[in-house]
Amino acid sequence: MRRILPLFLLAALSAAAPPSRPERPVMVGGVPDLDACLSNGQVTGLNPRGDNFLSVRSRPSARARELGRLRGGQVVWACDETADGSWTGVVFSPPGRDLDCGVGTPAPRHQVYRGPCASGWVSSRFLKIIAG
Repeated sequence: MRRILPLFLLAALSAAAPPSRPERPVMVGGVPDLDACLSNGQVTGLNPRGDNFLSVRSRPSARARELGRLRGGQVVWACDETADGSWTGVVFSPPGRDLDCGVGTPAPRHQVYRGPCASGWVSSRFLKIIAG
């Protein structure tokens, strides 16, 4: 009985842990009177015969640590991008949760996104801007 309780507590604590943070933070805001993230994007162009998900990375690189996975059709906030536009910094509600990510209102200063939603980097070729 003594071993079950600590394992149960460990499992409960890890389930409640916040999402991993990116090595290169996603930046939001900085444009007065406009939303902190200016666009919404939809995951598209995934190979249905492949793994059929888009990896969210900790920095704009296919070699970076995977923070999460997005499914085809999923809508995210497009908040940041690399200079060449090949990677987009996104903010999204974790699977199974419908959170207000707090980026649909102005953030007057350019700042690191700190939650409550998840954030990270995706290949821009799999993101279609649908609003903004």
